[in-house]
Amino acid sequence: MARDHIILECTEARGEGKPVSRYMSTRNKKLQTERVEKKKYNPNLKRHTLHREIKGK
Repeated sequence: MARDHIILECTEARGEGKPVSRYMSTRNKKLQTERVEKKKYNPNLKRHTLHREIKGK
């Protein structure tokens, strides 16, 4: 399969001392070779923040 499961983690929460938010997503590893970045809602900060792909298994 070309689709890979990834974990997205908030980039701003650690700097503010709040718990991080994480989301599960997928990507096509043949077409998208670099790490994924998406704006997602962080319920701990109560706003949309940048979430980056973290290293999985």
